[in-house]
Amino acid sequence: MDLIARVAKNFEDSAQTKLHAVEALSAPIAAAIETMFNCLINGGKILACGNGGSAGDSQHFAAELIGRFEAERQELAAIALTTDSSILTAVGNDYSFNQIFSKQVRGLGHAGDVLLAISTSGNSGNVIEAIKAAHDHDMLVVALTGKGGGQISEMLRDDDIHLCVPADRTARIQETHLLVIHCLCDGIDALLLGAE
Repeated sequence: MDLIARVAKNFEDSAQTKLHAVEALSAPIAAAIETMFNCLINGGKILACGNGGSAGDSQHFAAELIGRFEAERQELAAIALTTDSSILTAVGNDYSFNQIFSKQVRGLGHAGDVLLAISTSGNSGNVIEAIKAAHDHDMLVVALTGKGGGQISEMLRDDDIHLCVPADRTARIQETHLLVIHCLCDGIDALLLGAE
């Protein structure tokens, strides 16, 4: 087995997936940036959730907003719903795993807030329930998916934003999700700081 060639193929596949996604995702990413920016400057917050690698992406996004992305600026209100082990295990044990995010959305979310819902397949039960809870609270949803968007694509409202990576391989979708998250952070900062 030629491991060097295998590694090179992964790099090439990742780059091609991102280049293929740019046309489909540029406009909805810009719309998501404006939605999130308007939420934040009007005193709202962004709640983020996902499972596995998408949980890590949720935490990464919240860390970039609370801390900083590439430029110093004020703290921005973002919460990853994936980090409180007591809440996750209590809700998972007492109710069900599908409610670990929706209960937090109901407890923390308000009208005008944004839910960043991340699911590589678009079929994560607990992310779907979080979207339902967000809709119940008049929150907007920015959904980050792949593989055609799954069930999530069917439940989004007209004012929600769907960022669906046009790919089927989980690793390539997750790599593109990270780029999308960095685009969101960069765009929010550009609007906030008046960058060109």
